[in-house]
Amino acid sequence: MGETIRLKSRFDGFELAAYHAGVADARRGGLVLVQEIFGVTDHIRALCDGFAEDGYEVIAPSFYDRIEPGFEADYGPDAIAKGVKYSTETPWDQVAGDLQAAIDALEPPVFVTGFCWGGAATWLAACRCDGVAAASAFYGRRISELKDETPKVPIILHFGKTDASIPPEKIAEIEALHPDLPIHQYEAGHGFVSDRRADYAPDAAKLARLRTLQVFARNGGGRSEA
Repeated sequence: MGETIRLKSRFDGFELAAYHAGVADARRGGLVLVQEIFGVTDHIRALCDGFAEDGYEVIAPSFYDRIEPGFEADYGPDAIAKGVKYSTETPWDQVAGDLQAAIDALEPPVFVTGFCWGGAATWLAACRCDGVAAASAFYGRRISELKDETPKVPIILHFGKTDASIPPEKIAEIEALHPDLPIHQYEAGHGFVSDRRADYAPDAAKLARLRTLQVFARNGGGRSEA
């Protein structure tokens, strides 16, 4: 359904690849969808295609292109270790510049969503980037690194109650600093949206997706004829 496009980072001018999924019918807005540590995989592309069916023109940048162009990994231990390594070698200032390039490539309103590492990047976009209407972050473990930054736009967070990688105290720290922020917790583990993973929780995934579409709709994501 989608195609590969190129983006020029606002951080350093680097050209990175991105998956682009257009809309076939009336457009609700643009959406930047941020990968997990595993890259722009078939799961991420499927998520993009699903949001495109809902009326959102989607761009999913390949944030690790500077390290390994076209990186895609499975869920095995070696792949996880590689993905974690790449994520720690990708500084947040650079991520913000890449995100801004994707946001700027879309006609407004523009929304942001992301998963795992991408959940933290979604928080970053809501705090630092211009042109974002609203955001929805899924199981962003590293939001705790950025919790002192304040989102400029409406954002909701989604966590699994049994996610061992994000203990309750980390969520409590975010709540303490941002008491008015909607934080939803589900009977699920980490990565509960992905039907490729053992922690897939379809009911939680559906509810979180519905809440995501609702926050987008409340912040400009209505149908248009464009």
